[in-house]
Amino acid sequence: MEFIRGRYSWVLRPLLIIYDLFVINFLAFYLLNFNSQELYFFSNELFNNKNILYLIYSIIFWLLSTHFLRFYKVYRYTSVLNILSLILKQFFVYSFLVYAFEGFFRSINIEVTVTLNYLVYTFLAISFIKLLSYYILKTIRVYLKGNLRNIIVIGGGESVNALKKIFREKKELGYNIKAVFSNSQDVNSSGDVEDSFAYLETNNDNIDEIYCSISDLSEKELNEYVRYANINHCNIKFIPNTKKLITKRYKIDYYNYIPVLSIQEVALNNEVNKFFKRAFDIVFSILIIVFVLPWLSIILFILIKLESKGPLYYKHKRTGINYKAFYCYKYRSLTTTQESKGTYVSQNDKRVTAIGKFIRRTSVDELPQFINVLKGEMSVVGPRPHMLTYTDDYSKKINKYSFIFRHNVKPGVTGLAQIKGYRGEVKHDKDIINRVKYDNFYIENWSLLLDLKIIGQTIINVVKGDDKAY
Repeated sequence: MEFIRGRYSWVLRPLLIIYDLFVINFLAFYLLNFNSQELYFFSNELFNNKNILYLIYSIIFWLLSTHFLRFYKVYRYTSVLNILSLILKQFFVYSFLVYAFEGFFRSINIEVTVTLNYLVYTFLAISFIKLLSYYILKTIRVYLKGNLRNIIVIGGGESVNALKKIFREKKELGYNIKAVFSNSQDVNSSGDVEDSFAYLETNNDNIDEIYCSISDLSEKELNEYVRYANINHCNIKFIPNTKKLITKRYKIDYYNYIPVLSIQEVALNNEVNKFFKRAFDIVFSILIIVFVLPWLSIILFILIKLESKGPLYYKHKRTGINYKAFYCYKYRSLTTTQESKGTYVSQNDKRVTAIGKFIRRTSVDELPQFINVLKGEMSVVGPRPHMLTYTDDYSKKINKYSFIFRHNVKPGVTGLAQIKGYRGEVKHDKDIINRVKYDNFYIENWSLLLDLKIIGQTIINVVKGDDKAY
């Protein structure tokens, strides 16, 4: 449970809801002009008033849609990208609801463009205030030292130090570290873990959140913090060891008293999100296949054939969603098309042709994979697919749940790990560990805007060339 103590920012959410409902109905009254229409669906005069009908309809369905989309669940650590994603989702959902209202009453005769203008103006007004309030709160935290969240941090290590650094450097988040307690020899520590309990008892009205490092505390100590947080209505949060890759991807069920872990449903596998992502994949892949591949294939066919014998394309087996194998297509860049263990191309690999070096460095060799996207085997953006032999090898070096989670979605032509530099040859264990970390972060935080950002960065990398693309 989230507790809110001694702050007034909680008032903002109901104010935003009231403002949004006002904008929706105010602009509907002036732009949609329901009163010029005649309804014969209801005989009751009250229900023949179009504005009252729409008022009731809009309030009910706006509140329902925003609840399920968590439209108002914006926190101090929420990114602007996530806010824009929420606005975009709500726009599409509410647009459907408005057109459904007009379609239900066939006697309403409003042009589609008029309704679209109403929706655009409405969401511009809503988005402006939503973003304005977000930045005003950030400004208040930085310059006026208001809207702060007093916290204490328990434990040490890499994860804790990284979190403390974020709290101290990003003043706009509004986290005020009151004390740090650790059993390690930390010069900035206010004492050891045992001292934290005495501190909490004397400052119980002044602490909003407790951050605990799981690996540094015993079960008894963790239970004591949980008990304290419940009694004093402050929030408790746990900092996992990053090497264990513990994230929100797990769901815990209890079979009698035995806990069983299962893969948490992710946003990418939500039916609505799957529809939008698949629609985007189809449109984007058709554009590439129709307008890029035909002329590019002719040019590369000539250049590749002049240098070495063999086909223009080659296909090789890769691991797809739920470990299902599929044939992945590429332009041939090697003198051989035979696939065997250890065929990841290394730097200065003698198998790479002259034209192959260019198309690999610019990632042009990956473009035929848009055929896989259109077939539904891949997505434009997602975790990159591994060769079958490498899937077996990597699974032994990565936390099993994390590796399974990575294969819970379709692989992509490009991905977050790739634009962050974790692509191609795996020289060290940390390369694959970090690749999986970024892949799982993408799965957990997916949005269409994040996909567009990754595609944009991929295009920039293609133009600049990638040092690891060899």
